[in-house]
Amino acid sequence: MRRLNKRKALNLVKELDAFPKIPESYIETSTSGGTVSIIAFTTIAVLSIMEFFVYQDTWMKYDYEVDKDFSSKLRINLDITVSMKCHYIGADVLDLAETMVAASEGLKYEPTVFELSSRQRMWQRTLQKIRRKVQEEHSLQDLLFKSAFRGSPTALPPREDKLSYPHDACRIHGHLYVNKVAGNFHITVGKAIPHPRGHAHMAALVSHDVYNFSHRIDHYSFGEPIPGIINPLDGTEKIAIDHNQMFQYFITIVPTKLNTYKFTAETHQYSVTERERVIDHAAGSHGVSGIFMKYDISSLMVTVTEQHMPLGQFLVRLCGIIGGIFSTTGMLHGFVGFLVDVVCCRFKLGAYKPKAVSSHCFSSYVSPVLFSIVPWCSLVLYTQLNILDFSNKACCFTWPFLGTNFSLIKDDSSTWKRIRFC
Repeated sequence: MRRLNKRKALNLVKELDAFPKIPESYIETSTSGGTVSIIAFTTIAVLSIMEFFVYQDTWMKYDYEVDKDFSSKLRINLDITVSMKCHYIGADVLDLAETMVAASEGLKYEPTVFELSSRQRMWQRTLQKIRRKVQEEHSLQDLLFKSAFRGSPTALPPREDKLSYPHDACRIHGHLYVNKVAGNFHITVGKAIPHPRGHAHMAALVSHDVYNFSHRIDHYSFGEPIPGIINPLDGTEKIAIDHNQMFQYFITIVPTKLNTYKFTAETHQYSVTERERVIDHAAGSHGVSGIFMKYDISSLMVTVTEQHMPLGQFLVRLCGIIGGIFSTTGMLHGFVGFLVDVVCCRFKLGAYKPKAVSSHCFSSYVSPVLFSIVPWCSLVLYTQLNILDFSNKACCFTWPFLGTNFSLIKDDSSTWKRIRFC
């Protein structure tokens, strides 16, 4: 009884087989089929390799939300060289709340030479090229995010040669913590002094002949510094054409959170607009000579997250590639073969041994279903067919292009079943 039930169960499972096996004796191979198979296997291999590379790659997803953190401090990182001696200039920050942050709290003044060495000049030109490329191709920014903390440092390399002339410039570098509101970081003549009615610099004792606000920005960023990230002002160099000249940078800061597979950090991106003009009170161009960086903070925060294609999606796409190519090539091969048979008028769908009509005549049986294609074929080739005779039993045609005749013969059931070529 158990064997009987087991046999019934096996028979039931066998009937549900969706992949029946075809005996090898019924399989016929051909040269065209082998060629199509080679093309299909090659295409599958190429597309599978490309899909694997896509699976290995990652992309950055950008999400936007309102920045709710207003109580924290904003860090400003800078490394600027001005073509004036250190005791002539001063740097500080004044925000909209009239809060002044003196440079002595985090910035250092270091006497140096404004002219770069050959190695430093090469580094600066390379940094400028990369910065321009990043501004033109925004997708490169994603690459910088992925390679952060692993990329080359963006700091100016030390000078390799010895100085043979005195210092003529001042390098101001370090960081400052300011309120998270709009403000103005500036470098101008004279040291900053607190004033009950505003903000002032001791510039009265400095002659206008020493004014030279040619400057080079080696680094300028906001938030925690991240090695490998190139900012819009890194590598900028401006040469003053007049003693009384003002350089202005209008900066918009966007708080940014980076979440990659390698690290997580909170930083700030920014965009900048530059402007420079000569101070000439007689011509109506008023202002103060110096370098002014006016910044404002966006109310939106950007979250940048590195994402990867799930394994299940990769397997589904891979199966789609393999199955789609097999199905498509099989249909194309069958369709092309069918068109060749129609054009050549060869319908070899059965074995038939014709009666002896003449030494150069032969005939074959055609399926009633597929034979319905013949009238359509005759309409298409109507310009080259001459109807010779039509009766109840036969319809004879001549095809001058091939120089042959063929007739359609009915059986007793009034069904076209036979073609005879002569």
